[in-house]
Amino acid sequence: MGKFSQFKLPLRSLAEGKHTFEYHLDKQFFQNMESADVRDADLNVTLTVTYQHGVYALSFDFKGVVIVPCDRCLDDLSIDIDTTYAINVRYGEDYNDSDDFMEIPETDAFLNVAYMIFDTVSLAIPIKHVHPMGKCNRAMSSLLKKHRAHVPGDDDAELEDELMDEMDSMPEDQPSED
Repeated sequence: MGKFSQFKLPLRSLAEGKHTFEYHLDKQFFQNMESADVRDADLNVTLTVTYQHGVYALSFDFKGVVIVPCDRCLDDLSIDIDTTYAINVRYGEDYNDSDDFMEIPETDAFLNVAYMIFDTVSLAIPIKHVHPMGKCNRAMSSLLKKHRAHVPGDDDAELEDELMDEMDSMPEDQPSED
C-alpha cells in the first residue's frame, strides 16, 4: 500500500450527486511529502465532490493547525489553517491542468488528491514564520541580536533591537499576554 493511497479518489465509480470524503493530516503526511517546513500538524480536510453532467466539482475545506519553526528563534510556532480550495475535473484525451480546471485521461479510474491538499496547505502558511513580539525564545533572541550585523540608518532593525532589549530585561516569571 502506497504512502498516499488513502488520498486516491475513485472518480470513475462515483454516481451523480454529492459525495463527502474526510482526511486527517498529521506529522506523517508532511514527512511523506518530504516537507522540511512543517514539523507537525493536526488538520482536518473535508472534500466534497459534486458529480454532474460529466464534471466533478471538488471543494476542499481545511481546518486545523500546523507547527513550523519560527524564523527568528527556531522554536515551534503554531499556525492556524482555515482555508478552502475548489477545482473542476473532467475526463478527456490527455492530462491538462489550469488554475481552476483539470482534465485527466479516460484511462485513470482514480485521482490522487494528496498533492492538491499539500499545495493548498503550503500556500496557506505565511511566508514569514515569527512569534509575536515578546514570545520568541529569549536565549536565542539574545544570540541573534549579538551576532546580527548593524546597518546604520536601518530604523526597523534599531526598533527591533530596542524591543529585544525590553524583552531581555523582562523578568522570566512575568505572565505572557495572549
